Amino acid sequence: MPAIGRFTQLVFECKDPTAEALFWQKVLDLAPATGDDQWLTLDWEPVGRLSFHRVSDYEPPQWPGHRGELQVHLDLLVDDLSEACAAVEAAGGHPLTDVLDPGPKAWRIYADPAGHPFCLVTVPE
Repeated sequence: MPAIGRFTQLVFECKDPTAEALFWQKVLDLAPATGDDQWLTLDWEPVGRLSFHRVSDYEPPQWPGHRGELQVHLDLLVDDLSEACAAVEAAGGHPLTDVLDPGPKAWRIYADPAGHPFCLVTVPE
């Protein structure tokens, strides 16, 4: 059976598309976003696009989630967790956990400026 469609983009709901786009532009080393103050898009070669949609009454998911509010997150594979953590924090991300499972499979959970959780991981799993 042929695919029904092709993945085109991952969309983040947020209050401030400009802040979100700038954060992910820095973290993923992408070209500046295009669009307007309601919808901004970053081109991301391996994925397609990351877009940021303004929602005036947006509320970020809670970590840890217990009511189903966490539905998706990104894992970013990094070579050096300490270096990546420092860069994410400098870009405006904030940690949600300490470093988990220290050692060869270390990882840490962060939130972007709008509160979307994502993980920095040293081993893809």
